[in-house]
Amino acid sequence: MNNRTIYIKNSLSGEKELFTPLVKGKIGMYVCGPTVYGEPHLGHARSAITFDIVYRYLTFLGYQVRYVRNITDVGHLEDEVNDQGEDKIAKKARLEELEPMEIAQHYTNLYRNMMAKLNVVPPSIEPTASGHIVEQIEMIEQIIANGFAYESEGSVYLDVLGYSEKYHYGQLSGRVLDDLLSGSRALEGQEQKKHPADFALWKKADSGHIMKWSSPWGVGFPGWHIECSAMSIKYLGLPFDIHGGGMDLKFPHHEAEITQSYAAFGTAPVRYWMHNNMVTLDGYKMAKSKGNFISLSQMFSGDHPLLEKAYSPMTVRFVMLQAHYGSTIDFSNQALKAAEIACGKLQKGLKLIDELKTNQSKNIDHDISSQILTACQYCYQKMSDDFNTAEVIACLFKLLGLAQILKQTQSTISIETLTLLQNTYRGFLIDVLGISVSPKTSLQNKLLPEIMDILIEVRQQARNHKNFALSDYIRDRLNVIGIKINDNKEGATYESNSY
Repeated sequence: MNNRTIYIKNSLSGEKELFTPLVKGKIGMYVCGPTVYGEPHLGHARSAITFDIVYRYLTFLGYQVRYVRNITDVGHLEDEVNDQGEDKIAKKARLEELEPMEIAQHYTNLYRNMMAKLNVVPPSIEPTASGHIVEQIEMIEQIIANGFAYESEGSVYLDVLGYSEKYHYGQLSGRVLDDLLSGSRALEGQEQKKHPADFALWKKADSGHIMKWSSPWGVGFPGWHIECSAMSIKYLGLPFDIHGGGMDLKFPHHEAEITQSYAAFGTAPVRYWMHNNMVTLDGYKMAKSKGNFISLSQMFSGDHPLLEKAYSPMTVRFVMLQAHYGSTIDFSNQALKAAEIACGKLQKGLKLIDELKTNQSKNIDHDISSQILTACQYCYQKMSDDFNTAEVIACLFKLLGLAQILKQTQSTISIETLTLLQNTYRGFLIDVLGISVSPKTSLQNKLLPEIMDILIEVRQQARNHKNFALSDYIRDRLNVIGIKINDNKEGATYESNSY
């Protein structure tokens, strides 16, 4: 195993901390997955890619990582802060006249399909909330037995005031309990609670509710927060190493998870909390009401008024990687086009680097060798410093620039340095950053030159007949798919950005 020192920005302390796993060589990581009632969008992609990078890098270093990412298929209400409204999946099922589990299965399949396109590695375990009702009931019973929860009209609520007499409530989000109580609105159903800040562990189901189970408190369904507590503890133990999710989950979801763990077992659930930042579109928060909500399928097809063209999954992934996970990312056509070019250069660069040779009969260029060694070390240093993908991308461009100098000047480096260059570039581009590079098929290799000769000939005939509209059309269409036409005195040549 590569014994690299890793630092993680722990949301609990607000500080960058040295990461030390509980068990040497092994890491347990839980990430909040999607609530499956709608099409996956850029926000889903941001979280998935963020923790895909964490998983990939830790695995790359040789750690054995158990990565658990859940599917929420029940219990997530519309007003998640106040435990109000319909279950999001049940509402979607009602509107589309389908069974709730049809909705959950459809959007789970769609989510997995889109994550595969983005080259997100599937988690080790992907549990569903509906598949772990027994574990949730058992945890609620333990919380009640410890005196931190109460039953009210068939529902069960965590007693936040009673809890705060022994434990610190608000340690992750920084929310102050007095402010929560004074700022609470009078909402329907709140009369069941002792205090407005109390949150549901179990909700009584009305007669029309389809997704419901028997419990010691009657027929109902679990609260949203208890699901992740029960599933993470079941598969990772208590405490475990890393818990991830979007910043919007800090409160109430993750704060509730901490509360439930202390209430049931008297201990913190997690040692390192990580939160990715949000995605904006042209500087504005993404929202259906603003008309700037773009699903991943629309992003890949270009079928949206705000998109000038379709963008590949690797381009979308690359935009995400160009910023640190803790920073906001703004998507725009300009940013996507720039990422498309930059990503293509790194993909194309892999072939150049793989084809480099060393000439042992020539003198070693020690200056370039030293720069290569430094850039390779930086790749590890920057990724180990809170998974700074933006800095790693800069290091890869540095390595590519040095490789181009080697090719142009025919300088030579030692076989050890060349191997380090090739392994580092390939390892970080493909294994760590997850940028897929698909080699052309043998048929493509064979036919592309012949096809391009025909297109260049047709284009030249159009130019000879002063049909510049057709000539420019051929050039521009080829440019869209990554093939650049270069006109010169001897004729036209082409270069492809694809690998």
